[in-house]
Amino acid sequence: MAEATPADAAQLDAAGRAVDLIEAGMVVGLGTGATAGAAVREIGRRLAAGRLSDITAIPTSNATRDLAREVGIPLTDLLARLQIDLTIDGADEVSPSRDLIKGHGGALLREKIVAINSRRLVIVVGPAKLVQRLGQRAPLPIEVVPFGWNTHLDFLRELGAESILRQGEAGPFLTDDGHYILDARFPRGIDHPGVLADVLARRPGVMETGLFLGMKPEVLVGRG
Repeated sequence: MAEATPADAAQLDAAGRAVDLIEAGMVVGLGTGATAGAAVREIGRRLAAGRLSDITAIPTSNATRDLAREVGIPLTDLLARLQIDLTIDGADEVSPSRDLIKGHGGALLREKIVAINSRRLVIVVGPAKLVQRLGQRAPLPIEVVPFGWNTHLDFLRELGAESILRQGEAGPFLTDDGHYILDARFPRGIDHPGVLADVLARRPGVMETGLFLGMKPEVLVGRG
């Protein structure tokens, strides 16, 4: 078994502190990715041990849904429970104003839908995810329809980004909703995230971006 790293310890610390916020009777949003997965496993452990009870959860991806079922978390959906009490998710980058880049796990569209329908959004990250400017380290995921996906490359280049089509095991990566993802890297970071988000939102074929702006989440930074 591989030895645990400080990053692993930070991930588990942040996930555990987030799960501490869950109370009986809550509807909980479950994010996608490694840190969110650690929280899902911890919820399952506490349910099995009787330390947590009477909750239901809404997963943001098929992968998270499958993991939640595996560890015994009761699931629901937005048709049955429109309002979510608490969502626990990770992030690829967090700025000083608590704006985020998300989407490395490929679930940015569903994650954003769940986030805006949550009373509390808790983001769990390690210290390495804290940046002074969004785009400094992580590429910006942009979810697009497959038709004409390549037409966005020159457009993004004009905006200062070099973009690639994300690949899966057998061709282009497909989101759970059947879309492609372009990973757009801005060499100097993103100067005006709000402006960029508005420009991309008006672009035909762009379904969503990984810019999570103005949500003011509670950010829990793991301790290694």
